[in-house]
Amino acid sequence: MTLYDVDLPTAEEIDIAALKEKYALERNRRMRQEGQAQYVKPVDDFAYTYEGDPYTPLAPREPVARDIEVVILGGGWSGIVTGIQLRKAGIDDFCNIDHAGDFGGVWYWNRYPGLQCDNDAYCYLPLLEETGFMPSKKFTDGWEIREYAQDLCRRYGLYDNALFHTLVESITWDEKLKRYHVKTRQGDDIRARHLIVANGLLNIPKLPGIPGIHGFKGHMFHTARWDYDYTGGSQKNPVLDKLADKKVAIVGTGATAIQLVPFLGKYAKHLYVIQRTPSCVDTRRNSETDPAWAASLQPGWQAARRANFHRGANERYLDREEDQIVDIWTEVNHRLTEEFNADGYYPDMAEYAQRRDVMDFRVMERLRRRVDAIVQDPETAEQLKPYYRYQCKRPTSNDNYYETFNRPNVSLVDVSETQGLQQLTEHGFIANGEEFDCDCIIFASGYEVTSDLDRRWGFEEFTGRNGLSMYDNWAGGYKTLHGVMTHGFPNLYLVGLNQGGLNSTLTQNFETQAEHIAFIIGELQRRGAVAGEVTEAAQNAYVQHLRDTEIDRTEWIRECTPSYFNNEGQPDVDENGNERYRFYLGEVYGPGWDAFVALLENWRFKGGLEGLELEMDEASIAEIA
Repeated sequence: MTLYDVDLPTAEEIDIAALKEKYALERNRRMRQEGQAQYVKPVDDFAYTYEGDPYTPLAPREPVARDIEVVILGGGWSGIVTGIQLRKAGIDDFCNIDHAGDFGGVWYWNRYPGLQCDNDAYCYLPLLEETGFMPSKKFTDGWEIREYAQDLCRRYGLYDNALFHTLVESITWDEKLKRYHVKTRQGDDIRARHLIVANGLLNIPKLPGIPGIHGFKGHMFHTARWDYDYTGGSQKNPVLDKLADKKVAIVGTGATAIQLVPFLGKYAKHLYVIQRTPSCVDTRRNSETDPAWAASLQPGWQAARRANFHRGANERYLDREEDQIVDIWTEVNHRLTEEFNADGYYPDMAEYAQRRDVMDFRVMERLRRRVDAIVQDPETAEQLKPYYRYQCKRPTSNDNYYETFNRPNVSLVDVSETQGLQQLTEHGFIANGEEFDCDCIIFASGYEVTSDLDRRWGFEEFTGRNGLSMYDNWAGGYKTLHGVMTHGFPNLYLVGLNQGGLNSTLTQNFETQAEHIAFIIGELQRRGAVAGEVTEAAQNAYVQHLRDTEIDRTEWIRECTPSYFNNEGQPDVDENGNERYRFYLGEVYGPGWDAFVALLENWRFKGGLEGLELEMDEASIAEIA
């Protein structure tokens, strides 16, 4: 199989200075001053977009009122691996709470046609060696991921106490009980000694606040709540035969749309693809898992593959290390390493960074030339070209996306000049001053990722000691110890990309955090502590250490086109007037993933729970005395 269907240009073939100017121009004309306010919350007549469940019938139940040792908020990968780590640590009195009808998180909700893992499934799916499971292909199907996740939950007993179709409304710390009250719309009052927030990065869908959105009389839905009753077909058999007489518009051209558009183009009477910013789309190079390859794998293969992927995607390969992944995620470092190997030397970091910067422009130019090689209409091809730095938008791959624009029933509607659709009407939409009729509008508009915390989490109230609001606590930026605990909120733990190491395999981040959290909870139990809280001094020291050592990405984030990656390009301003851009990966530990893991391991090895202040129960105090 040919790795690349379009040749990589040399550095001499491209004008980097001119491209930087072009990138800035394309960014600026897509900027909207209202930032995240351009999106509306899924409430009122759009509440179904978040609260509704088209997949699992709602089963009535009595409200739950009980004490419990640990509550895990979330039933996606972060909540699942957290539950598994608690089991492994011998902590069994816990429950997962999720508003979905089952485990799976984003893989429960997303069932749109063409859904696949968009990075290496042999890395992404956790615990493959432990379970003996092997994905059926490199970019495996969404339904297979969901089924594997649910099999893991059965294997580790996570269903035993789980509460599904349960919407958390408030979380409050009870100083007398030394517990969190977790209250839900279903009338529950669950009193948790420890609370783990593991509700994922892709939790609450967002909708563009287009004028007239409430007046459209056709059918509308978000891709995270796919309506097969309307389109026909199913996730495993995506024959969308009910669209044969329908004009359909899809709003958004991110990673979801790249997978979905070929199916809509194939089955709809006419498809309008509404694009503000194009994605970069490489050839897919997907392949079924070779049984002989799987049988040849040695113990430790998944950890080694994950480490190789991480170095290829976000750090650098070791001297003479081969790329095991070979896809859009590793191409920049893959190409660069090939050139250094050909030259016979391993450069220092300064030279590597300079050459990597140039390779970034070369790879993006290759991807733009790929558009020209496939899309027949020159105007459409030009509009589909990505003019920004590599990873300013999520890199994607698909073997049918660009080809779909050669179909006579597919139209690209570029709305970059107006930064989005101008209006919805009763019977369609207005773009660039022209009205288009359509029967159905599908929103591939993403999730609340870098927006304000209350929009991301959706809890009406979240308070710690002395009524401190979590939303106020983090209003000026993250404040944590190791990315998992924060001062003012005893016994609270956070799984996600906040302040810590970054691994290119998202699930490995979650597993590492969950292991750390399970250790802390286990130690508090062993010592008879009813509460453990990060001291403000320890938190400040960690945050200062992280910021002293982090790689300054400000210029790169500022130059990226607006998206959820950078909070629509809008910076926060601190009390000193300094701008700080939000990044979807949080504040990343500068020395790298391995150094961060070592930091956590050393902290645990010392055994003193350094930086935590413990409150003991009376029985433990008497025993010590």
